[in-house]
Amino acid sequence: MLEGVMLLWFLLAAISVLFVAIDIRTTPESPVLKWGFDLLTAYTGVVGAFLYVLGCREPLPGLHQRYVAARWRQTLGSTMHCVAGDGVGILAGAVLGSIFGLARPTEVIVEYVLGFAFGWMIFQALFMREMAGGSYSRSLTNTFIPELLSMNLLMAGMVPTVMALRMRIAAGTDPWTPAFWFVMSIGLLVGFVIAYPMNWWLVANHLKHGMMTVRPASRSRPVQDQATELGARDTPHVAHSAAMEAVSAARPPVPVMALLSFATLAAGLAIAFSFGVG
Repeated sequence: MLEGVMLLWFLLAAISVLFVAIDIRTTPESPVLKWGFDLLTAYTGVVGAFLYVLGCREPLPGLHQRYVAARWRQTLGSTMHCVAGDGVGILAGAVLGSIFGLARPTEVIVEYVLGFAFGWMIFQALFMREMAGGSYSRSLTNTFIPELLSMNLLMAGMVPTVMALRMRIAAGTDPWTPAFWFVMSIGLLVGFVIAYPMNWWLVANHLKHGMMTVRPASRSRPVQDQATELGARDTPHVAHSAAMEAVSAARPPVPVMALLSFATLAAGLAIAFSFGVG
């Protein structure tokens, strides 16, 4: 039964990845978010393809900017960007944990560190540095808090899901088996769902970007949709000041949401290790 479910999952995932990789080439979205949807679909299969069609694919020529301006689509783009980038590091940590026979608590730490490092330093700060005027150091500063809060919620959902599934799927710890990738896919999918509300708050308070619209004529300077404001700033210092103002004006305040994110992460880990996986 389980083998049949996994076979269907991977078959649909392969078709979904192929569809998104080809179709998204004509979608007027920024390159990093295109790669993000490719990765998300690789992680979540047909769910990722469904989210791409529903949340990003241009319904009619010229309507992309208006289409993605809806808050829930902006949040979808923000959450997808987080999961796509963090997922690379998390999966690398899970593979390393298996290869080196790390205890599960140690493996979780490795997954968190690698996931956060790749998501923050590469997928967020490096790939989105144009929004900080091309300054990588400024981009690192602007994206640290949003990445931290989103990562905490992603791990809070993913870790207990993975542990619960590994208790029931014996091969779920072996990266040389399909079961491992199936378990990690479901874990990242649940993490996506848990991280979505935090990303809604981040987008609403202009602490994180959502979808973008990039037409061929504007490739030299991607312009973010009006719904998220920060990307439409003209100068580096104005963009940086706007980010700092957003941090100070956020409601609830950033420290409160940070405490909430760590409390949620702690709760997720407590649930995870209640399964008795060492």
